[in-house]
Amino acid sequence: MDDGPAVTPAPGERAPAGPVVRLAERLALAGGLVSLSVAGLVVVSVLGRWLLGKPVTGDFDLVQMATAVSVFAFLPLAQARRSNIMVDTFTSWLPRRLQRAIDTLWDLVYAGMAGLMTYCLINGTVGEWRSGTTAQMIALPIWPAVAVCAMMCAVLALAAVATAVVRSRS
Repeated sequence: MDDGPAVTPAPGERAPAGPVVRLAERLALAGGLVSLSVAGLVVVSVLGRWLLGKPVTGDFDLVQMATAVSVFAFLPLAQARRSNIMVDTFTSWLPRRLQRAIDTLWDLVYAGMAGLMTYCLINGTVGEWRSGTTAQMIALPIWPAVAVCAMMCAVLALAAVATAVVRSRS
């Protein structure tokens, strides 16, 4: 596996590389596997409901937690590959160097927001753990899913810092 993303950077810009990008790629792969597992669970549950009148118990709870985990798994790679939605309507006419400076600033803002979200998710994890909150149908604790999302949100913050560093050096 190479160190850089598959997406070609803008002219004059280097692609982010390194351990954060490699971790983001592995998280995205894991997120894809979680998504496929969720799809399989839904199929089994629907077929069970249709054929046997008995769906998978707690399917809604499992789908809800797994979907949150898979979404957080994709975000760091989306940032590293610059595949998040960008609106450049008001900046496309600016010189390329100024555009990169603005993009760098927004990467840092995104990193800060991801850091704040990480902090909130860590607090949420502690709260869910202390309260003993469980999924409604299967009594599965919720805090581990929130903790996994917090860790992946921290990787998102690192990925945003990494893209800001790459852009600032371009």
